[in-house]
Amino acid sequence: MLEKSEGAASPVLPQRGARDPRIDVLRGLALVMIFINHVPGNAFERFTNRNWGFSDAAEAFVFLSGTAAGLAYSSGFLAPPYWPGIARVWARARTLYFVHLSTTSMAIGILAAAALWFGLYDLLRTINLAPAWENPLGVLIGIPILTHQLGYFNILPLYLVLLLVAPPILWLALRRPYVLMALSVAVWALAAQFRINLPNYPNPGGWFFNPLSWQILFVAGLLTGIFLKRGERFVPKLGWLMWVAGLYLLIILCWRLMPPLASAGRYGLSQLGSFGVPFYLVSFDKTFLALSRLSHFLALAYLVSCLGWVYSASASRWAEPFRLLGQNGLAVFATGSVLSILAQAIKAGIGDHFTTDFVLLACGLAIQFALALALRRTRQATQARRHAAPALR
Repeated sequence: MLEKSEGAASPVLPQRGARDPRIDVLRGLALVMIFINHVPGNAFERFTNRNWGFSDAAEAFVFLSGTAAGLAYSSGFLAPPYWPGIARVWARARTLYFVHLSTTSMAIGILAAAALWFGLYDLLRTINLAPAWENPLGVLIGIPILTHQLGYFNILPLYLVLLLVAPPILWLALRRPYVLMALSVAVWALAAQFRINLPNYPNPGGWFFNPLSWQILFVAGLLTGIFLKRGERFVPKLGWLMWVAGLYLLIILCWRLMPPLASAGRYGLSQLGSFGVPFYLVSFDKTFLALSRLSHFLALAYLVSCLGWVYSASASRWAEPFRLLGQNGLAVFATGSVLSILAQAIKAGIGDHFTTDFVLLACGLAIQFALALALRRTRQATQARRHAAPALR
């Protein structure tokens, strides 16, 4: 869905093969909003994008992760041998697995300390840790096999599973992109229609982010990345389609901001449901990525990708902090996840106050920016040493 390069004459289009600053900036913005939303009840969550539409930062995270995968890994599946490409994708999945286990362990430690030393036992229930004393052996099995996930710690398992199955998807994407997209839509619809999900052992039910449903965003992002790498667009830039997307987003914005319109809209959807229309077409379900959430995000992604000023703004020096976050997405996300649990524990202990919210969020974001800057400078220093080594020899 991202912009096609049309040569050096255009000041707002990326050159073929060049890093697109929009991906880093938008991923950085998504990380900031995820962190804010993962500290529920704070005074600033009303300003995140989930208040202006049906989708939120999770959709952006998965879509942009797919875009990054298409850009980074597609070259390994152009021609045999394919094993080096497969190994590279699975190495990233392995990293995600250990990051997930590490952050989950840290979150458990923070919540256990909050309960033991400050009596904040309710946090254990809100983040799905209550089964740890009701069925401790089941939880000890479920955590390493990814079936027991803490609240706010369930997006990395989704991304990990999608990367595990990414090799055949990448192969097909390079040869039959529109066939792949059609298959992805079919899997999304079938998973919701028959409520197919991965198990949630030892609890009943399935994953909060159902991979069979959310793969549609990952695939759309992956195809966007592959086409972008060629200097092309997966979805053509069409004036009438931009107007349709913009009008749709405006209607949804009015829905979110005008309670009478929202009530009428929900009533209309409930009536459709009573007539037998499947729930995933008339609800806002997040687990199965209902059509309302999916269509809102795709319209937003398409319109943003078509607006030249978005590229200019993303490439400006003012967007550098968000580019920095986006370029170090995994480390920033993992750190933000742990800090959000710490902030939840502090808020639960001292109560809701504007000053507390501001200090907690400001400190948490400052730590994430500092980490991203340190990682960049470490990479730069490593590259400088590598360049200097041949001269010394």
